Amino acid sequence: MSEREQSFTHFYVVPPLIFLFLSFQYHSMDKIIRFISSYRATILLLLIYATGLATATFVEKKMGTEAAKMLIYYSPLFLFLQLLMVLNFLIILFRKNYLKRKKWALITVHAALIVILAGAMTTYLFGKEGQVHIREGETSDQMVMHTSRGTRTRTLPFRLELTDFRLNRYPGSQSPSSYESDLRVHVDGEVREAKIFMNNVLDVKGYRFFQASFDQDEQGTILSVNKDVAGRTITYSGYLLLMIGFILMFIMPRSRFRKLLRQLRETRADAQKIATVLVLTVLPLCTFAQQRADQSLINAVQQNRVPEAHAARFGALPVQFRGRMMPMNTFSSEILRKLHKEQTIGGLNADQFMLSLLAMPQMWMQVPLIALPNKQVSEQYALPVDHAPYARFFDQQGSYRLLPQLQAIYHRPAGERTAAEKDLVKLDEKINIIWQLLNHNMPGIFPNPDDPSHTWYAAGDDLSLFPEVDSLFIHHTFTRYLTEVTRSLQSGDWSNPDRVLHEIEAWQLQNDKASLIRPAKLQAELRYNRMNIFSKVRVGYFIFGGLLLLLAFMQQLQIRRGRRVVTLLLTAGIVLFFLWHMYGMAMRWYISGHAPWSNSYETMVYIAWVTLLAGLLFGRKNLLTLALATLFGGVILFVSGLNWMDPQINTLVPVLKSPWLMFHVAVIVAAYGFFGISFLLGITNLSLMTFPGRDPLLSYRLKELSIINNLSMLAGLALMTIGTFLGAIWANESWGRYWGWDPKETWALITVVVYTIVTHLHLVKRWYSDWLFNLLSVFAFASVLMTFLGVNYLLSGMHSYGQTDNLSSVFIYIAVAFGIIGVLGVVSYRKREKL
Repeated sequence: MSEREQSFTHFYVVPPLIFLFLSFQYHSMDKIIRFISSYRATILLLLIYATGLATATFVEKKMGTEAAKMLIYYSPLFLFLQLLMVLNFLIILFRKNYLKRKKWALITVHAALIVILAGAMTTYLFGKEGQVHIREGETSDQMVMHTSRGTRTRTLPFRLELTDFRLNRYPGSQSPSSYESDLRVHVDGEVREAKIFMNNVLDVKGYRFFQASFDQDEQGTILSVNKDVAGRTITYSGYLLLMIGFILMFIMPRSRFRKLLRQLRETRADAQKIATVLVLTVLPLCTFAQQRADQSLINAVQQNRVPEAHAARFGALPVQFRGRMMPMNTFSSEILRKLHKEQTIGGLNADQFMLSLLAMPQMWMQVPLIALPNKQVSEQYALPVDHAPYARFFDQQGSYRLLPQLQAIYHRPAGERTAAEKDLVKLDEKINIIWQLLNHNMPGIFPNPDDPSHTWYAAGDDLSLFPEVDSLFIHHTFTRYLTEVTRSLQSGDWSNPDRVLHEIEAWQLQNDKASLIRPAKLQAELRYNRMNIFSKVRVGYFIFGGLLLLLAFMQQLQIRRGRRVVTLLLTAGIVLFFLWHMYGMAMRWYISGHAPWSNSYETMVYIAWVTLLAGLLFGRKNLLTLALATLFGGVILFVSGLNWMDPQINTLVPVLKSPWLMFHVAVIVAAYGFFGISFLLGITNLSLMTFPGRDPLLSYRLKELSIINNLSMLAGLALMTIGTFLGAIWANESWGRYWGWDPKETWALITVVVYTIVTHLHLVKRWYSDWLFNLLSVFAFASVLMTFLGVNYLLSGMHSYGQTDNLSSVFIYIAVAFGIIGVLGVVSYRKREKL
């Protein structure tokens, strides 16, 4: 270990754990046992555990994964800490007579966690993990293992022979769809045929082989391999036991969840009618900047507007882009959004813009189309502030003005580039997109029936692979179509462009030998694009959520006339928008062919839906809960519609093609919705403590909302825990290890631990109060934000598919919001004794 690592360990990691350990040495055994068996020890141990995990993720970023494992994850002190947590539960189990009290849900959940830890320890001590590299036509029985002491090999009790390796790509794309290895297994004098691909495992004598990677020349395969029969069996048994425990938590009459439900009914009965009031959430205001391009250019764009009817026909044309079949409308929308950061330009929709750009490139080279990243770029290259035309990026000799600086940037590793340099690279990407459009190099419109990869080609591509007759048809037909469009702009007669477009469509159908054109899906995608469901649902959530919040205010003023009817009408409206929201998610699922939570945008949309689901479930108990959930769902959809969220439908990388992924993400993100409800209810209660007014029933209001907060948090904790371990199963079935201390995994575990602390705080009577519980329910949400957004931005890991750029301003807003909440917490603490 280097001197720097030793210093870090001694200064940051060891002291809190050493302090706990040494404190035991200076007390009698009775006091030690009494402390270990206390609920205070439970909270402190969990707090130290979460702090250690969080520290380790930043150690990993600075020093690497192996350093984090050696210094923290697998250090003797950290293992000792986990042992103390196990002892803490076991001693409490017997001292508190949980068995006699028949706390079966509690016992099952905590026993499951002990079994999972035992499985992890078994894997750590006895599991074997490594890689096998085989070239086509060769055999191997050597497993290479990378350990903290270096690299060593282990001889397998059988031999593997690679007969063929295949890298399958998405049609017309270099993106891998799957990679597969055909093997012969020579074992016990027999030869077996086997195939390994992502999410399809080979099991031989307890050794499990997974498709990990491949050689650059695609003539060799790299398989990850592990042998962990005992550890896997114990761990999976723990997962099953955990699932049973949480089910018991929701149904057993002696569980805390059911006890809280009874307390909620009692509280409402005592208060008779509890009217809750709080105007907490302010509808976010959105301003849209009006683009002020040169008036003559705007007039030219308006005068050359393609009629919407023909633009819609053009938008329905099937095209291939990024390995996916889509209507031209989707391609046009994605390009306009990427270039201009808007859905329209100069009054033109995406299809009108795209066809106008292709038909009249000289005009569009002068239109301020390209959104600039910042003022520094504008000042450095003497460009307009917000948007610049394509022509302004070239000097009078036709030289690319950004080229000298870009050459210097591209010579540096991506990880060493500054934020300004990354912005310039993205600007270069936009300019390259326009260059390809002007040269008719995208999208793929014409299928090559003889192409084994089913690639579609643009008219400006190299068409030498086509028969001469077909290449001439493609070039002349597309040129003739754009010419007819230009003429029709003058004459107003669009019959000729319609006819040529029909010829292109007929040629596509005739040469689509792979049957990639699926009219039903294309029409569904056009309908999805046209309906703009989530933007409309967002408005509906704001309107109905705001009105429902106003109704809660009227209840406080004892205005009862027509209240029940209005409540039913508003709730029905929210349910209708909720169902429409679900319909939009179902459409994305049908169009993409996979569950609609594979990227940041889709995940935000799903979180908004789950938030409404949680609000509808708990809204039956309290009107304010439903109102806040509806508004919060609208806020989440508003965030998902911001420019840094990309709503495009993407193909999946091979590792994500697993049913375990669908369950993992669905469950773990559902937990975020319930945690969001707790976040809002915590703020609500702190606000009620701060501005109590003269409400004689305030104590009942606080108790009711605190109980709902607790219920929502328990539901979220159950889903978060189950979802985290479903992710472990996915990882184990995809690449052979169920836990690798990736920062995303670790922060999911930290979130579980943080909410465990909050939900267990009531066990320490001297520490617990409604104020502290509600305050912690708010600040605990910071761990959710860190897991969902912060890991991608502040740390690094394998979960890059969820990464989102341009988040620095978002983190500033989050920090400001929590600062305001901190002030609210201080003020409410000072006023709480007056309640």
